Amino acid sequence: MTTSARRPRPKTWSMLGDVRRRVSPYEAVTAKFHYHFRREPAPFELDPGMPMNAWYLRHREGSPFQVDDWEGFRDPDKLTYKDYVAVQHERELYLDGLVDRYEATEHASSLDPAWVQTLRQLFVPLRFPLHVLQMVSLYVGQMAPSSFVTNPAAFQAGDEMRRIQRIAYWTQVLADAHDPGLATTAAARDPWTGDAAWQPLRETLERLLIAYDWGEAFTALNVVVKPAIDTLLDWQFAALAERNDDPFLELMFAEFQNDANRSRHWTGDLVRYALDARPELATVLTGWVETWTPRAMGAVEALAPLFEGAPAPLAGADVTAEVRAGQDRFTATLGL
Repeated sequence: MTTSARRPRPKTWSMLGDVRRRVSPYEAVTAKFHYHFRREPAPFELDPGMPMNAWYLRHREGSPFQVDDWEGFRDPDKLTYKDYVAVQHERELYLDGLVDRYEATEHASSLDPAWVQTLRQLFVPLRFPLHVLQMVSLYVGQMAPSSFVTNPAAFQAGDEMRRIQRIAYWTQVLADAHDPGLATTAAARDPWTGDAAWQPLRETLERLLIAYDWGEAFTALNVVVKPAIDTLLDWQFAALAERNDDPFLELMFAEFQNDANRSRHWTGDLVRYALDARPELATVLTGWVETWTPRAMGAVEALAPLFEGAPAPLAGADVTAEVRAGQDRFTATLGL
């Protein structure tokens, strides 16, 4: 009787322990890259008293938003950089086609001048708030305790830059068709720094820029402020554009809904992961939500009247109600 030699068991990647399976490419390029988290005596191999070490110890290790093992979290889309680039390349091809189609028909030139004036007030200044969302996304990623959190935060920042670039390009198209002044820095900056409608959002975002605790920055941005702004723009402004015979902007902002939904998906999974590990964190997160929600909704309420100035308006109260309802639905899915 012959016996076959037992095949050796495939070795697993030691970084993940003895998991008895072949690790995915997503895990292989993401797991335990933040070797400096909870490293003693200081995160980085520098003087423990140096400002950079002190910063991380205070705002990351010192954050109340902690679980024993952040490495167990997984982005629901399991995106690597390669995957993200491939996905967004396809979406950018779609937007390129959309731009080509509406430029070929000189769509911008056909717009009602009164609608263009609404865009001057509500659309042109958007580069400033969206840059803040991008900056805070990068900060959350920089301070996160695991690369499994850093990566989706970085991709979220890329989504914001994508939105900014498309808005900037179409602003130039509108300027070429109607008024060269639309594309100037002053046209965007002056409403942002001076118009009463923009000041509550400006204050909220400037406060967000100094929310240094990584847990608060994540919660304020991803649970409260960004979802509110996304609903206001990607859903409500898209609806306003449709009412005012501007299908290009309706379709462009509808496309950005895909990015907004991906942000909500990984945000929700991270919150639920943390609450499963430590249910008492609900008190911490709820406290931050209660602090930031009035700020975000105050910003929405201030901007909503601009929707009433369009030739085919949306009632500001209805816009605010839709954003608030969206916030309530999203928060409810998080278990808060």
